[in-house]
Amino acid sequence: MRRRILFLSVGMTTLVVLAFAVPLVILLRTTTANESKDKARYRAESVAYYVGDRDHTADDITAYLDGLSNDGPGNISVLMPDGTTLGKPPPGGVPTPKDVPAGDDDGDDHKGPPKVGDADYRNVGGGLAVDIGVDTPNGPASICLYLTDAELYDGLVPRVLILVGGSLLVLLLSIVGAELVSRRLARPLEETADTAARLARGDMDARAPTTGPAEVAKVGAALNGLADRIDEVIAVEREAVADLSHRLRTPLTALRLQVEAMPDRERAEELNTQVSSLERTLTAVISAARRPQREGRVPHCDAVEVTRQRAAFWEPLFEDQGRELALDLPDEPAMVRSSAEDLGAALDALVENVVAHTPDGTPARITLAHTETGVRIVVADKGPGIPLGAGERGRSDRGSTGLGLDIARRCAEAAGGNLTLRRNEVELTLRS
Repeated sequence: MRRRILFLSVGMTTLVVLAFAVPLVILLRTTTANESKDKARYRAESVAYYVGDRDHTADDITAYLDGLSNDGPGNISVLMPDGTTLGKPPPGGVPTPKDVPAGDDDGDDHKGPPKVGDADYRNVGGGLAVDIGVDTPNGPASICLYLTDAELYDGLVPRVLILVGGSLLVLLLSIVGAELVSRRLARPLEETADTAARLARGDMDARAPTTGPAEVAKVGAALNGLADRIDEVIAVEREAVADLSHRLRTPLTALRLQVEAMPDRERAEELNTQVSSLERTLTAVISAARRPQREGRVPHCDAVEVTRQRAAFWEPLFEDQGRELALDLPDEPAMVRSSAEDLGAALDALVENVVAHTPDGTPARITLAHTETGVRIVVADKGPGIPLGAGERGRSDRGSTGLGLDIARRCAEAAGGNLTLRRNEVELTLRS
């Protein structure tokens, strides 16, 4: 979004600068040409006054023109009344004078300044010629000052460069301004999007900023209100489930007492096993409902730390039975989509199976490794191996309830992974 705002701002500014710069360049070109024309006319008039003086001969005028050649731009030539051309004429020659005011007829002394006609401009040979007629004692003469295009537009390039520099400065300022505006607009939106992603991952502590433009702040406030509402809904649902679970304990206790009072002890033991399984399930429901509210819908935990804690818990029992419990854990954390309670219960179930179904002294190893999608945990032992069908819920060929592997499977599936059984190891995959 920041790039779009920056691109639009710079594009609009560029169009505005071009809309002003192009006419300004044309205006500067015209102004420069007019200034050059005025200067050429002034020089041509000064030469006309010199030529019109009765005391100046052709040699004087030639010397005068030679002296002016380095004083300024333009090439000056004079067409004398007798048809002689002094100086270097422009392409096409010097035209005869037009509309030269007639001299006074009061005498031959020609007192006063000579009569000079109006300037006439014409394009000649890729340049501009300024023609001025003057009345001399011997008749009308014509002065021609010729400017090439380079001389006509002399001084235009520095002006255009100043204009270009100013335009670039405006564009630079527009880029800086657009960057500031885009950050002010885009940063709160990016933070709001990041907050939404964190909420989707189950981080219910995430809150969007309510700063920036009013519309963006309104979106952030609405998202925060939604997050608060999700918290409330989660809390209400958990309280309702926990309350219902506690209500079930009373009839469950009464059922256990009735089972224990049955005269058929074999049937009573069978029913008592089922009641115990139901009680464990009910306890798990209460524990899940009583999780901290801020854990969110998608809990997370560090699998490395949980595995290390559960191994420390089982280590005394392994020492008493002469077993070795080896750990192969990475140094860095391994976050998975499971609560610490659920992952701990799954590991306890797998380690408990090792303790319950292998002889004393049988070593075991817990290996945790990172995968492309999450974590792989392997609990292996050197016992007789896992019998066929042991992974089915409620089924065990060794006298247990068969719920341990099912607990581990449900934990893996809830975390987006799965449980794999092999002869002497159980592999638990979890997504991060």
